[in-house]
Amino acid sequence: MTNVVLVTGGASGIGAAVVRRFARAGARVVIADVDERAGAAVAEVTGGLFVPTDVTREQDNQAAVRAAVTAFGGLDVVHLNAGVGGAGGAGEDFDLQRYRQTLAVNIDGTMFGIRAALPVLAPAGRGAIVVTSSLAGLAPAPFDPVYSASKHAVIGLVRSLALAWTESGVTINAVCPGFVDTPMIASVRDAIVGRGLAVADPAQVAEAVEAIVAGGETGRAWMVQAGRPPEPVEFPRVDLSRDGAV
Repeated sequence: MTNVVLVTGGASGIGAAVVRRFARAGARVVIADVDERAGAAVAEVTGGLFVPTDVTREQDNQAAVRAAVTAFGGLDVVHLNAGVGGAGGAGEDFDLQRYRQTLAVNIDGTMFGIRAALPVLAPAGRGAIVVTSSLAGLAPAPFDPVYSASKHAVIGLVRSLALAWTESGVTINAVCPGFVDTPMIASVRDAIVGRGLAVADPAQVAEAVEAIVAGGETGRAWMVQAGRPPEPVEFPRVDLSRDGAV
């Protein structure tokens, strides 16, 4: 059984669903989020620990990991789920502040979370890190190009670090949901449904995260779409170790 699970962005949406799923399975859960009221509420109903965390700050990620170890004696699974979007594109819709925040949360937050978790997981020779990317990290997303770019970057980071840390026994994977019924799409949900697009329940993504952890594979990206089982992405086979790689 998974004993201790840390979830960033765990106060709502996919993160809260993951917290609830692992808590029901008997795990001790740590909710790391900037939303203190919602995070404390999730902690209360799951018997977990809430740690105020801004994932764009490396020290906050380290503090969340320390809190998990201090409170529960260890760490088994880290789900780096915190994410934002809405920076627009390269035209008049471009929002510089939102652009920087999107990259800071989605990319820096992933790297900082992994860096905080590995020194705890690797010495034990086991453990799992799952990062929330998106279908927008696998295909163009003209409705939010900056978000898409950040999620593409997350997949590249996950696949590369998984290879670098294979011998540690720690698995590193990405989960790539399509549209999910979370606060992130609340303002456009009706338009999405109106176009005939499926919207998944956060619980379906949580189920996929649990399956990824249990599966023991590493360096994979898993697509999750409404009403369909998780599907691993097959990437082109490219060997960058060969002469001439750039």
